[in-house]
Amino acid sequence: MRKLSTAETLAAQIQDGATIAISGNGGGMVEADHIMAAIEARFLQTGHPRDLTLIHSLGIGDRDSKGTNRFAHAEMLKRIIAGHFTWSPKMQELVKSNAIEAYCFPGGVIQALLREIGAGRPGLFTHVGLGSFVDPRNGGGKSNECTTEDLVELIEIDGETKLRYRPFKVDYAILRGTYADPRGNVSLEEEAIDMDSYSMALAAHNSGGKVFVQVRDVLEAGTIEPRKVKLPGILVDGIVEHREQPQTYLGGYDLTISGQHRRLSSNDAIELVSHPVRRLIARRAARELAAGASTNFGFGIPGGIPGVALREGVPYQSLWLSVEQGVHNGMMLDDALFGCARNADAIIPSLDQFEFYSGGGIDITFLGMGEMDQYGNVNVSHLNGNLIGPGGFLEIAQNARKVVFCGTFDAKGSKIDVTPDGLHIAQSGQIPKLVT
Repeated sequence: MRKLSTAETLAAQIQDGATIAISGNGGGMVEADHIMAAIEARFLQTGHPRDLTLIHSLGIGDRDSKGTNRFAHAEMLKRIIAGHFTWSPKMQELVKSNAIEAYCFPGGVIQALLREIGAGRPGLFTHVGLGSFVDPRNGGGKSNECTTEDLVELIEIDGETKLRYRPFKVDYAILRGTYADPRGNVSLEEEAIDMDSYSMALAAHNSGGKVFVQVRDVLEAGTIEPRKVKLPGILVDGIVEHREQPQTYLGGYDLTISGQHRRLSSNDAIELVSHPVRRLIARRAARELAAGASTNFGFGIPGGIPGVALREGVPYQSLWLSVEQGVHNGMMLDDALFGCARNADAIIPSLDQFEFYSGGGIDITFLGMGEMDQYGNVNVSHLNGNLIGPGGFLEIAQNARKVVFCGTFDAKGSKIDVTPDGLHIAQSGQIPKLVT
């Protein structure tokens, strides 16, 4: 097979100064960590590749060593353009210390921009980000002092102000699938989500770059059904077979998450909602659910609402649920596995989901809040000196018909007692969330 290679061989091809797009999501979903580990190992041994630009749309990693943590070395990385940072404390520290340039953009914007790059169009034109920290009047997404180049500009189209996110060349895309064949066709059929794999592959290929894909198994030619191919072989330059590849950090492959099987019991989703304060907030939020409404849940406390709603007897089956990773309905999972579900009705590319959201497809969304002022302005991206990133927050909050924010009054050190009679705040936290 001419495209079959090793992670070490592909890592050796990465050039200094390259721009690399990587797909993935927290919890290890579609994370090509075997290839990324080889790139990191080469850097630690040789000092190359160096001065890289890294692009990803949603958070990737385990808050320790995997995912984007593989690139969190000052000389290895020159610049990062990303939508979420909390899964990589090492990367957050590099940004905070001005060791690398950092741009923080909405996750859906990054995905759509990559599609526009792949299609040869002059960047992304959108309303998403107007008035926020991404607006060039408010910093243009630059996230520290050493970041100076403008990547976003204001333009006027038909009398309306829009943002233009400028295109750039993508040299490599590092992706993951389940199966590949000798021609390089790749399926994601047993993965938890699809994410933005195709748009990244298209951007790299049509920029004259290369696409490297990690898969669990390489099959014989003609084995993969055409409808299951997510990356046609014309886009793929290198395949790495990694048979120990897990679906998520939980290990193994759960076919109720990928959609091949259905499980009647929903206890798994309910058990994830264990913290009493989170559970109490989720219970109150669940009272805002309405039958037939297109409903979105954000990361954090809102991620626990589906399980609590089911336990509380809310008519769960009457709702239409979705998350930005591309999942529709099913038992939404929480915490590190936020973004996937058991028994989903549909799993579509994350980019398609974001376009559904940006066009106004959400009736009600439940989102977390880092800070909120008396005017309703909400900050989830820069907290306590750390770069967090909005993920899908901006696409969702700017376009949903109704937004419900879920959170506590403060953080770090708070002591809250929840009893059958009510809630008692025994000690306030050190970091207030309600600010002026």
